[in-house]
Amino acid sequence: MFTAMQLFAEKGYGSTSVADILKAAGANSGSLYHFFPTKQDLLLEALARYRDGIAPMLLEPAWAGVTDPIERVFALLAAYRGMLARTDCLYGCPIGSLALELHEPDPPVRELIAINFDGWVAAIERCFAEAGARLPADLDRHALAVFTLTTMEGGVMQSRTQRNLAAFDQSVAMLRDYVRRLEDAAKDSKGGKP
Repeated sequence: MFTAMQLFAEKGYGSTSVADILKAAGANSGSLYHFFPTKQDLLLEALARYRDGIAPMLLEPAWAGVTDPIERVFALLAAYRGMLARTDCLYGCPIGSLALELHEPDPPVRELIAINFDGWVAAIERCFAEAGARLPADLDRHALAVFTLTTMEGGVMQSRTQRNLAAFDQSVAMLRDYVRRLEDAAKDSKGGKP
């Protein structure tokens, strides 16, 4: 399964054949088809593993040693930047890449892609919720988490296209500036008290 996940992320779902997966995994077709009768079944399992692995594969490594909830948001974005930098801007968020590639996927595929995005957004929303009074009381923390995901995905997409980190860095810098302004607004509403 890891091989399929890796190939779907690197080459795309449409460009990855079952033969590619078998060759890279050193497996025979009988064992693969026993567990995954179709390529779509492989994709569904890969998406389920991403869904179940968001904490151990992504959040926990990015947040190791980071206790401040707002800084955890930016630590996660820094982890994506690191993946871009290590791959000369070839890395793409696997879920985002699949969402763009599969224009109208079958309902089970679309549902799992949406669940993966929802899990990412929920993790970021919790960070903004844990920030408590540091952010304005009337702030829609869910919408801010969606905006954060959109910032990340857009930055990744542009950096991959331009093969440099400028778009990603500019996007994250603007998000950080916006969050700082929200923090300032929360302080001002309390007479400057943190």
